[in-house]
Amino acid sequence: MLPLDAEHVLRPVRIGDGAALARAYSVNRDHLAPWEPLRAPEFFTPEWQEFHAEQCVIEASAGRNIRFVIESSDGEIRGRINLNNIVRGAFWNADLGYWVDRTRLRRGLASRGVHRVADYARDEVQLHRLQAATLLHNSGSQRVLADNGFERIGIAPQYLRIAGEWQDHLLFQLLLVEPLSLPRERP
Repeated sequence: MLPLDAEHVLRPVRIGDGAALARAYSVNRDHLAPWEPLRAPEFFTPEWQEFHAEQCVIEASAGRNIRFVIESSDGEIRGRINLNNIVRGAFWNADLGYWVDRTRLRRGLASRGVHRVADYARDEVQLHRLQAATLLHNSGSQRVLADNGFERIGIAPQYLRIAGEWQDHLLFQLLLVEPLSLPRERP
């Protein structure tokens, strides 16, 4: 477990997280809807989320994806940060994705979590590069990436199907070649 602040830790998804994940996604359903793919009703059930947690553990052990939860001191899940599509060979790269509970926004939690995962990707997974994509109008997520040293590298037209439509995204990268500076604090 990696501490993020006095109330939150970052840890890998584990078997048994299904009920807490279902609660987290259910209470954030409207908050996340503009930023995520359309979700079938069963996605929000403990059974579906437990199956997903089991798959996360399998994929992490195979080195394909490493998915984390932001857990609060009351045991509830308050967000996710994922290293997806880990590629070795000549690339040594992963896609970064994240979200934070609507009640925990603007507290620096996403920035601290992204920083911890970037350190983990460099030190533990030994990746060379992380990439991330945001919707063009997602200034909050773009600020999190910029605060962690990600640089904007372009626009990808119709990159992902979000909220039921193919949408353009800004692409970012972070080269993991040296110790990362702490996220910039905002006033």
